[in-house]
Amino acid sequence: MLYLADEKRYASMKYNRCGRSGLKLPAISLGLWHNFGTMDKYENMREMIRTAFDLGITHFDLANNYGPIPGSAEENFGKMLADDLKPYRDELIISSKAGYTMWPGPYGDWGSKKYLISSLDQSLKRMGLDYVDIFYSHRFDPDTPLEETMEALAQIVRQGKALYVGISNYTAEQTREADRILKELGIKCLIHQPRYSMFERWIEDGLQDVLTEKGIGSIAFCPLAQGLLTNKYINGVPEDSRAGKAWEISLNSDSITADKIEKVKKLDKIAKQRNQSLAQMSLAWTLRGGKVTSALIGASKSSQIIENVHALDNLEFTVEELEAIEKILKG
Repeated sequence: MLYLADEKRYASMKYNRCGRSGLKLPAISLGLWHNFGTMDKYENMREMIRTAFDLGITHFDLANNYGPIPGSAEENFGKMLADDLKPYRDELIISSKAGYTMWPGPYGDWGSKKYLISSLDQSLKRMGLDYVDIFYSHRFDPDTPLEETMEALAQIVRQGKALYVGISNYTAEQTREADRILKELGIKCLIHQPRYSMFERWIEDGLQDVLTEKGIGSIAFCPLAQGLLTNKYINGVPEDSRAGKAWEISLNSDSITADKIEKVKKLDKIAKQRNQSLAQMSLAWTLRGGKVTSALIGASKSSQIIENVHALDNLEFTVEELEAIEKILKG
């Protein structure tokens, strides 16, 4: 059946300017890290993408190695672009990345020009695109000169394979240096993608200051701590959850400690007082103060996307609420 996007898709979504650029991103973006690979049902993926776009989510975040298997998320997204979203391409922000292991041998990992440009060429082919809107260096490479990695990003923009470039998982000082090199090459560092949530706050120790100073936007991945900052794990590990999947290595039952669950239960009480789910409050907390441009969510079903977007209905915190949250997190 022909897909027609909801005519009211822009009515309630909030869009934030990305640093000092002309680009705005939705406050909630959708990441395809999990649940879009070969082990997942295509019709469910398709429904999630349609639901997200109908809610005003215009930014879809991928990487070369997303799946599993690596590359399969981009292949599946390419099918959905062809089947549903092709008429809306100019309304979309599509991003990809390279920096983690993708193929064997010395040219399939890290940050060399050889790897980054080859990888993007493969990503474009998998998705059936002429260009991506944002391309990232997925992680800092300690063995490749940063000048080479940034020159690769600059070359990608000059070749028209990406409109903007960014970095992910770089420290504050690495970010400052990357920005300096890109500016010398005449290219803007648009955005940084760090891991950030109530349970992982390293970006507050210097990185956010650098991003503000340099006019670089930010999009936080894992703002729900891969599901920990929801009510999913309060009563144990569900078999169909991410932590319950045998192949999942980034989150497992050993990561879900009694201390964290106790904090989650206390945070959930504050969320209920705000008439929000814990997931909604956690996203609102990530976006508090305007320092984060967009919160990058994952989902396994459309209802989760709908719930998360409603976080935007209440983004304000009282001083008392923030103090209570801090007390729980430090306890």
